Amino acid sequence: MTRRLCAALIALALATTMVAGCERGADIDAPDTYRIGAVLSLTGPQAGLGEPARRAIELEVERINEAGGVNGTPVEVLFEDDATDEAKAVTAASRLIEQEGVLALIAASGTGQSMAVRQEVERAGVPQVALAGGSVITAEFSEWVFQTPWPNRIVVPFTLGYLRDAGVQKLGLIIDSGAYGKDGYDVITANVDEFGIEIVAEEQFNRGDTDMTSQITKIRAANPDALLMWAAGAEAATVLKNNASLGGDDPLPVYGGPGNGRVELLEGAGDAAEGFIFSAGKILIPEAYGVGTEGYEVTTSFIDRFTERWGLGPDIFAGHAYDGIHIIVEAMKRLPADFTSADLRDEIEGTSGFVGAGGTFTFSPTDHNGMSEDDLTMYRVEDGAWVLAGEAR
Repeated sequence: MTRRLCAALIALALATTMVAGCERGADIDAPDTYRIGAVLSLTGPQAGLGEPARRAIELEVERINEAGGVNGTPVEVLFEDDATDEAKAVTAASRLIEQEGVLALIAASGTGQSMAVRQEVERAGVPQVALAGGSVITAEFSEWVFQTPWPNRIVVPFTLGYLRDAGVQKLGLIIDSGAYGKDGYDVITANVDEFGIEIVAEEQFNRGDTDMTSQITKIRAANPDALLMWAAGAEAATVLKNNASLGGDDPLPVYGGPGNGRVELLEGAGDAAEGFIFSAGKILIPEAYGVGTEGYEVTTSFIDRFTERWGLGPDIFAGHAYDGIHIIVEAMKRLPADFTSADLRDEIEGTSGFVGAGGTFTFSPTDHNGMSEDDLTMYRVEDGAWVLAGEAR
């Protein structure tokens, strides 16, 4: 009896030691696959952001695995649709972490969803790479959260500088009421005085709205020089169409930010998008990097692969996903086979000089975005396509 009791106690002690020593992803040998979760808006108002990201990730994971994966081990990405809903994003993130055991999370398409899953990744100790552009994502610093888009705190001053140089002194502002629009509003109002611009009217709209005639009528009554739209959903096309119909031969010049750098806007707004000017990264026209530069070569190669596979070119949201998956995978490649999520977080933070589709990334213990105005340019819609806007005039 005593011998049996001793044996049981020894077995229990060994089991306890093994469990205590196990971190997420730890193993003596490499696993069969390295699993990454992706929470994207594949339906709902931000599906125009999530679907290009999904296509980019699928394309690049196939390429990564054909080249040997991570030091011989394939990469597997598990997708979840948050339907442009914060609560669903949290549920999806929790399932991927707890049930699927992912080592990292690409999440999410929208700023609200990206912030909503933060508690899950911090609780579980899993690094998150967000594909949304709200400043709050990395300004409200978390050691577990990284971001691939150019945040509003960088994009807004860049855009306001262009408006100033274009002679805009009185500005009408229209934003979406979601987290990205609110974040943009905060940065715009905090910086606009520095550029000698006065906001003479401001309006907002909600996700799913199909008519902004009332808001634009009120803005036009204030007689602004231009309209600045800060939005990242399908509703942006409606703003452009309503502005064109109300303006007749004299519509307000409309400016915007990276949330509008998507095919969905061109298709949804049609002729009403003509002349629309917005800020974004250089992926839409890689020549902006400079022909022959590493940024140009990386981006044109991705564009060619994406276009051949999907029959259309990538937009900026596909580029954010390209950067996200490669930042994670390149960090994995620098680690031993038995790395944990905590090891991966540390290695992602050590990313330095990574040339992606959106720019060059250098993270640090205090900066988990690593972008600057040098990664941005201005575009104009001309004949239904993007062209470089050139200097303000």
